[in-house]
Amino acid sequence: MMIISVLYPVGSENSFNLDYYLNSHVPLVKRLLEPTGLRDTRILTAGPESAYPVIAELGFDDLESLNAALAAHGAETQADIPNFTDVVPIIQISEVVAS
Repeated sequence: MMIISVLYPVGSENSFNLDYYLNSHVPLVKRLLEPTGLRDTRILTAGPESAYPVIAELGFDDLESLNAALAAHGAETQADIPNFTDVVPIIQISEVVAS
């Protein structure tokens, strides 16, 4: 399984609209990416003192389906980011090697 992690860092002048994120952005991501291979979605939150108060983890069966989903809909999901935050997310792709 492959995981794309989207980490939203905190900053003194940054904002994050969690309500919009959970009720608009995450459903958009699921609607677009589930037909192209998204298998699992986890949204993690931590306190504002955390380096990354919000982290999204999106699971795909393999790198090919992940890449196909991002190629098909990555631009649309990324274009929605300014609607809920002014931070630039950190994106990491990882392979699950044990669980």
